[in-house]
Amino acid sequence: MKISCAKSNKEGTTLVDVIMAVAIIAIMATGIVGELSYGFFTMGTVRENQRATQIMLETLETIRLYNWSQVNSNGFIPSSFSSVYDPQSAPGSQGLTYYGQIIKSNGPSIGASINSNMVQLDISLRWTNRNIPHFRTVTTYIAKDGIQNYVF
Repeated sequence: MKISCAKSNKEGTTLVDVIMAVAIIAIMATGIVGELSYGFFTMGTVRENQRATQIMLETLETIRLYNWSQVNSNGFIPSSFSSVYDPQSAPGSQGLTYYGQIIKSNGPSIGASINSNMVQLDISLRWTNRNIPHFRTVTTYIAKDGIQNYVF
């Protein structure tokens, strides 16, 4: 019995095939790196916005606990403030600094008796990260017979 091996056609990969495969892999890798970069950028922006919201609400809730004479006294509510992202970390590595401004004005002009018993507070916050300026604001009203009469 005679066993004969069939001739196999062994063809090599041409240079054009290799270049095309490398080009496709490079395009796919660039897309994946771009998606990861965009995802990290978006998550950073979300964290910054969340921290800004926390700072504004913390300031707002603190002011809401003041009594009516404190709210109406000049200079008791500061007109500006600042807050760092992580005050517990070492100096120089605390992250972003948020700069806030508080504007107190008369309440809405609904009626004569209501106007003297209500003030409007506008709290705005600004910060810059990656040379992109950001700005957030919140508006609230404080009434003379508000929460401070129940807490204190």
